[in-house]
Amino acid sequence: MTPSSQPNDRRGAVLQLVFAECLISSVGVFVHESHQDAFTAVFYRCLFGGLFLLGWGLAKGYLRGLWHERVLLRGAVLSGVLLVLNWVALFAGMARSSIGVATLVYQCFPFVMLILATLVQGERTQPADLAWTVLGFVGVICTSDPVRLFRHTEQNYLIGVGLAFLAALFCGVSLLMSRQIGKERPFALVMIQCWVGVAMLAGFSSSSVFHIGLHWAWLLGLGVIHSGIVYVLFYSTYPRLPVVTIAVVSFIYPLMALLLDYLLYGHRLVLVQMAGVALIVLGTLGVNLKWRPGFAWRTT
Repeated sequence: MTPSSQPNDRRGAVLQLVFAECLISSVGVFVHESHQDAFTAVFYRCLFGGLFLLGWGLAKGYLRGLWHERVLLRGAVLSGVLLVLNWVALFAGMARSSIGVATLVYQCFPFVMLILATLVQGERTQPADLAWTVLGFVGVICTSDPVRLFRHTEQNYLIGVGLAFLAALFCGVSLLMSRQIGKERPFALVMIQCWVGVAMLAGFSSSSVFHIGLHWAWLLGLGVIHSGIVYVLFYSTYPRLPVVTIAVVSFIYPLMALLLDYLLYGHRLVLVQMAGVALIVLGTLGVNLKWRPGFAWRTT
């Protein structure tokens, strides 16, 4: 690659990643508009996503020799179980609170990964990273609108927030496992995880889905777009971009989800939730960009 073409390649990768983040931000809308329960929505997300990834992987040669990699297969099954539980909990949380609130609470999964990596895997964590993590968790508490919880005690809303947090826990553990086993073949890992979801939820999917209707378009989009195209875009851009860029662009997802939730369903944030958004953004950037006292930061 010539020096003049390298900036163009990076610019193209950034645009692809921005597009992917915009696509994934609509996942809650697709679930809501499909009018299916969380188990059914996740089952068809896994089924259609798995079919798309299988076809793409075979066409591109990404799956050659996969069945000989026993360690990857075992790890993909275990992490896949957690990933599927994460999707079920998140979609159920969205249904009981709102797309925006559940998405914001869900954004604490990077902090879960950091804490588990420190406690379970013995990775060294800087005090500054722990401080940013605490700040991010305070932001999560704020985005759940604690004043509303304490004053009105809406049980359904409280369950929704709890499910979104549970989804973040499942996601953090799954991603931590995936990071260890899927460095060389991330595409194959995601495809296997989708088929794990199909096997897990085949008996829980509602039979009421079997009629002609627009819900099939939403379910097909949920699988092909959010578990197919999005992951193809993610894994084709990540190797071409620095961590700084990926960390900053990733905030398009929750912010676009909030915007869609407001424009389509009229859910708006109160002041304490807006403050929570700012704290989550600050905490996540602090961890990912290695900010230190004095706001000096570096990337590693």
